[in-house]
Amino acid sequence: MSILYILIPLGLVLVVIGIWAFFWAVGNGQFDDLDTPGWSVLIDHDASGKRPGEAPPDQGT
Repeated sequence: MSILYILIPLGLVLVVIGIWAFFWAVGNGQFDDLDTPGWSVLIDHDASGKRPGEAPPDQGT
């Protein structure tokens, strides 16, 4: 029975930490774009790192 005096507060502390971590992640934009990282694996890149159809970078001329 005395173990409940340890486990219940410990459980509540872990829940509060989990809720804080979730809201911290949302506030820092961790969930803004969930699709692009998965699709980037499927996009072909050439040796220069540019994507197909992208304009070449401006050389300043």
